[in-house]
Amino acid sequence: MPTPATSFNQSVIDEFRANGGKVGGPFEGGDLLLLTTTGAKSGKEHTTPLGFVREGDLLLLVGSNLGGPRHPDWYHNILAHPTVGVELGTEEFEAIAVPAEGQRRDRLFARITAAEPGYGDYQARTSRILPVVALERPAHEAGIPQEAGNLAEKMQQVHLWLRGQLRHVRDETEAHFAATAAHQGPGAPPAPGLGLQIRQHCLAFCEALEFHHTSEDAHLFPTMAGYHPELRETFDRLAEEHRTVARIQGELAGLLTGLEGADPERFRAELARMSEELTRHLDYEEEALLPILAELPWPPGPPVPPGQPEAVK
Repeated sequence: MPTPATSFNQSVIDEFRANGGKVGGPFEGGDLLLLTTTGAKSGKEHTTPLGFVREGDLLLLVGSNLGGPRHPDWYHNILAHPTVGVELGTEEFEAIAVPAEGQRRDRLFARITAAEPGYGDYQARTSRILPVVALERPAHEAGIPQEAGNLAEKMQQVHLWLRGQLRHVRDETEAHFAATAAHQGPGAPPAPGLGLQIRQHCLAFCEALEFHHTSEDAHLFPTMAGYHPELRETFDRLAEEHRTVARIQGELAGLLTGLEGADPERFRAELARMSEELTRHLDYEEEALLPILAELPWPPGPPVPPGQPEAVK
């Protein structure tokens, strides 16, 4: 049976969606968005109406829970699954949820309380530090076409995005090592842990990669194999490469399970291995499949009934 809080949230969600993001009651006139997270334990989607404050291109959220003693459920969800859905007015998009840390968290919280003093009151009610979460819209990678006219171009879009996100995580990791060297001197061991920013970005990359490969294994490869039996060995090799990449992905995810941070040296080594294996796999997949996929339209049209004249297709 729905709780009063659940029923209230649902009424706000319904009003938000029915009125292009405008709501009345206690939220009237305020900045409100809908955040859809994936349950840390259930794996189910949950949508929560939340106030936010803008900071440049970022949307800032506070895990206030009205000043209660525990972090809200949505905060635990974003730590397990950083990729979230955002509804802002009539706009819908995906973002990566990254909790701020240390001095950055304090600076952003001061910015938030200057705009919305009520969050300062919530902080005063509890001994826990209210988390500040920045919603980052993944930057458009230079060189990635905005449109795709066929399935080959769509695959290239996805591959370029995956390559870019992996490069971004590697750059952040190397910056962590460089900052340690600058602070402690060359050859010093890196600072313990990697920080939530690297953690969240890497987990989001791993989730996107897993979704892409799972979709290929379940849909694209079996369909293509039915039309191109001569490529059976190619699809066998691609499937085996997916398993190899998945094992490395599992190692990375395992290292990032705890919030205290992964061992930097182990993480760096696994990330380098991921880069090597994934690059090899994507290169081979493009070489083998792009010529065939270029003949298939994107987005795919409705299925053609058997016996349909070719001219109508």
